[in-house]
Amino acid sequence: MFSIATMTDVVRIPPNRLTNSLINTTIEILKEKYESMISSDLGYVITIIKANVNSVGKLVSGDGATYHKVTFDALTFYPKIQEIVEGEVIEITDFGAFIRIGPTDALLHLSQITDDYLKSDIKQGMIIANQSTKTLKIGSKIRARITAVSLGKGAAMGKIGITCRQPFLGAYEWIDAEVKKAQQPQQPAKDKDKEKKKG
Repeated sequence: MFSIATMTDVVRIPPNRLTNSLINTTIEILKEKYESMISSDLGYVITIIKANVNSVGKLVSGDGATYHKVTFDALTFYPKIQEIVEGEVIEITDFGAFIRIGPTDALLHLSQITDDYLKSDIKQGMIIANQSTKTLKIGSKIRARITAVSLGKGAAMGKIGITCRQPFLGAYEWIDAEVKKAQQPQQPAKDKDKEKKKG
C-alpha cells in the first residue's frame, strides 16, 4: 500500500553545501539518506515529497556544519499480507516468476500460480499450463494477493511472496474469462431436473 509518512530528523549541512537555498539542500540530503531505504516500520521509502526545515541551525564545536531540525513527508510503499496488488511479470525462472509491484519485485512461485500442472520455459520467457490454455510471459499484467512479507533484518532488498490461486486473480486475460463466465445466466435448478427426467 502506498502512503505518505511524516517524519522528523536533524540534518547536518556541511559548509560546502551552504551556498544553495536551505530547503533545496535539506531535501537533497534527505533524499540521499532515505530514498531507496527499506524499513520494517515504513516499508520502502520511494521519494521525499516536501520538507519544512528550521532556518535556525546549531553549531557543534570543531565542526563547520550547521544542524537543522526538519519535518518532512515521504512517499512509502508498505506491502501488507492479504493485500491485492497489480504488477507485471519481469522474469521467468525454473521455480516461478518475479512480478514488479510498486517499487519492488515479488515472487510468484509455480505452486501459487494455478491448480494446473505448470512448466517453465525460460528460453521463451513463459510459464505454460499443461491442461488449460493459461500462460504467463514476460510483460504479462497480473493481479495477485500478498501472502508473505519480510522487511526486517537480513532482508536487504525485502522479500514478498504472492499468490494467484484464488478466483479473479492471475493474468488479466484469465480474470476477464472468469468474469464473463460468472456473468452468464445460470440455468434454474427446476429446468435441470426436467432435463434429467427426460433423459
